[in-house]
Amino acid sequence: MYGKLTYICLVEGDAMPALKQARLEARVTEQQKRTIERAAELHSTSVTAFVTQAATQAATQVIQEHETLNLNAEAQRVFVDALLNPPKPNDAALAAARRYKRRMRL
Repeated sequence: MYGKLTYICLVEGDAMPALKQARLEARVTEQQKRTIERAAELHSTSVTAFVTQAATQAATQVIQEHETLNLNAEAQRVFVDALLNPPKPNDAALAAARRYKRRMRL
């Protein structure tokens, strides 16, 4: 009865169903469990679907926050200017490039 069970799930926007083979478990307090069960009930979904959707949404937001660089207008201008008009390398940068080429045998 227990073991690797395969579930098929239609992922929103996907033409083909995704196989659910990975498992995720969490220990929660009784109060947390009741809260999650109530929220899933109000959302007319299973606890598994509710928790999966909520965790995926939160994970996506955290990843986006860490992978996105938000700059104000002045910082954007400075950043773009540095990309379009990079400064000439100083002596330390040139020495570092020579060391790198020597070590990499380039």
